[in-house]
Amino acid sequence: MSKELVFHSDYSNPSELLSEFFQMHEYFSDEEKSKIAEAWNLLVRLSDGKTRSCGTPYYLHPLRVANILAQSRLDCDTIICAILHSIHEFNVSSEELEKQFGENTNKIINTANKILNLPINTKTLNQSDAIRNMLFAMCDDARIILLTLADRLDRIRNLKSFTKEEQHEIAKSVIEIWAPLADRLGMQAEKNEFEDLSLKYINPQVFLQIKAIVAQKKDERSAYLEKAVNSIYKSAEKMGIPVEIQSRAKHFYSIYQKMKKRNKEAGELFDLLALRILCDTPAQCYTLVGIVHGLWKPLDGRFKDYIAMPKSNGYQSLHTTVMCEGKPLEIQIRTREMHNMAEHGIASHWLYKKGMSRELVEEDRLEIYNKLQKFKQGLIEGNSFETLKNELLGDEIYVFTPRGDVKKLPLGANAIDFAYAVHSSIGEKVIAAKADGKIIPLSKPLENTQIIEVITNPQAHPTENQLKLVKTSKARQKIHSWLMKNDPTFSERLALAQMSQAGENGAAGTGGGGGIGSSGNTAAGGANLNGAGTGTEVWTPGTQSGKRRKKRPSNADRAAAEAQSRPKKNVLVQGERNVLYNLAQCCHPQYPDLIAGYVTRTKGVSVHRADCLTYQRIPHKEERSVQVEWDTKN
Repeated sequence: MSKELVFHSDYSNPSELLSEFFQMHEYFSDEEKSKIAEAWNLLVRLSDGKTRSCGTPYYLHPLRVANILAQSRLDCDTIICAILHSIHEFNVSSEELEKQFGENTNKIINTANKILNLPINTKTLNQSDAIRNMLFAMCDDARIILLTLADRLDRIRNLKSFTKEEQHEIAKSVIEIWAPLADRLGMQAEKNEFEDLSLKYINPQVFLQIKAIVAQKKDERSAYLEKAVNSIYKSAEKMGIPVEIQSRAKHFYSIYQKMKKRNKEAGELFDLLALRILCDTPAQCYTLVGIVHGLWKPLDGRFKDYIAMPKSNGYQSLHTTVMCEGKPLEIQIRTREMHNMAEHGIASHWLYKKGMSRELVEEDRLEIYNKLQKFKQGLIEGNSFETLKNELLGDEIYVFTPRGDVKKLPLGANAIDFAYAVHSSIGEKVIAAKADGKIIPLSKPLENTQIIEVITNPQAHPTENQLKLVKTSKARQKIHSWLMKNDPTFSERLALAQMSQAGENGAAGTGGGGGIGSSGNTAAGGANLNGAGTGTEVWTPGTQSGKRRKKRPSNADRAAAEAQSRPKKNVLVQGERNVLYNLAQCCHPQYPDLIAGYVTRTKGVSVHRADCLTYQRIPHKEERSVQVEWDTKN
């Protein structure tokens, strides 16, 4: 049956469709059927009259996704999530969803929606791997990943109504992200289908060529494989080993990879056939290898023992290639439990549940993962998915650019690190950032899957404060290099800061008073600089003969005088007007100076020049930093 033709009922009759779904999957209890029907009726009612671009009713795709998951006998909640995974398009709130279907259902739907709507822009395989890791970071429940995979699988199965450009783009994302993700989870059947259908749209000529060759040799292949199968059955029967043998041609994408690797046309390849032998125990697997090697000569270097040494995704099988009637024949030997895991991966966790006539397979007998942990079963047992997530991610986060590129950063990295990860020129000019559309402090650690937008100013430049904030070596090196090259006093201040670090709290508390309390006094409590203009003469008691001496203007004096000629601008705090702030008297920030701000205990937000030495010395200011910028619209 065609993958596209899932249901035979009248598509315009929702009741018939649901009845057919329950006939296809009989493992649900009456109570579960009632809950699933409730979700289905809600979807049908809200999507009444709405159709897809292919002309089919809107509700058909969610039911097909539910069908994919039901084939792995997933639980009732997951099926409900499949039916309602796009329900937010109809303005159903999370609160309503949780009230009607429960907290778990709401959580799975919300997270799956976020994944399916990510602005993914795959450019390199390295980028794709980052995206796959990031998907794990978003999930607290393995069923979220299964739901997103089922959605992508149904989409790639039904691409005919899309434009060629859309088909190519979707197929590319499937081959680079979703097929490897299925492979990582041990879902071989899904991986193979993802790959074959993607090849159909990425390289249709090669796909048709392979399809024609496989079809052309079908009769010849059938006779050849039938002889091999009969020989194995007879030999296994003599040894008293009951076996099941499956014969097949390798899937198209596998043939395509061989063509590229060997630089040959499909018709020039001979090892396109494979047999799979299923038995009951691992001991029988090794006995069967001996039987096969006794029937035909094995090829050197083509025997692999994935039972003793499973793959990282839990895959177990014995592989060997033999010369049968002058042609190479690949043979896989595994137990039925191993086969279930190889075909369905983490989805096999839900197989063999109640209502089946087969013997219940105990979970602790399934060698599901080698180094990876078992995924949690049901809703409450264990926390192994979280463990797996941590093993995959380590101390890393993955965030998006607005264009959909993924950036990998260390845990604790902030928007300045992100800006430098995009490009050094962006990092040098960053003045603010948004996470998922909301302004955030540049010092705030970023979180997994956020979409980060960097705001720059051509007048901005790196500062010592930024040097203290960044976590990545690239950002640290670039900022340090810029300061050494462009700020003549940087090395001097750096040395001074190191010398005074031990007593920084006391010194900063005094020196910072000008910023926090706006007292206008210097750290040493010297002359009041408020209102002192350039070249101001000051009477200094105790000078020789009581003469007046002319005081050399300080940097602050010159800054204050220069500020008088600049346009006056108000300050936005976190993008908002009408927030209490004060301009620090230690550095006299004026537009268009690059500014920084932090929350004081009594006088609102204190605004400094970003390169203000007094500001740099304020202890623990990062914990109270807020984003400030000039209000250029007034």
